[in-house]
Amino acid sequence: MGEFFAFINDWIVSTKVPEQLRDVDAKNLLRNGYFMVPFIGIMMYFVFRQAFSYLIITALIFGLWWFSGTDMVTGAVVNGEIQMDRMLPVFGVGTIGLGIIAYLFTKGD
Repeated sequence: MGEFFAFINDWIVSTKVPEQLRDVDAKNLLRNGYFMVPFIGIMMYFVFRQAFSYLIITALIFGLWWFSGTDMVTGAVVNGEIQMDRMLPVFGVGTIGLGIIAYLFTKGD
C-alpha cells in the first residue's frame, strides 16, 4: 500500500504543479497540461451548470494567488520585520475578497 502512495506522490511531484503553485509561476502553470485539462473541464462544468458564483470564486482565488506573488506582497516582510506601509493594501485586498465570498454564500439563491 505504501508503494502505491509513493508512486502517486512521485507522479504529482514530476508534474511540477506543486512547485509552480508555490512559486507563483502562472505562465508555466497555464501551459502545464496536467493542470489545464482538469481546470478547463471544471470551468466548462460550472458554465454548463450555470454555477456562476463558483466561477467568480475560482477567479477570485486565482486573483488572490496572483496578487500574493506581486512585489507588494513579497516585500511586505523584510528581514523578519513587517513593512507597515505595504500591509494596508494587502489587508484591503483580503477584506474585499472575503466580502465577495461572504456575499456569494449568503445571498440565498
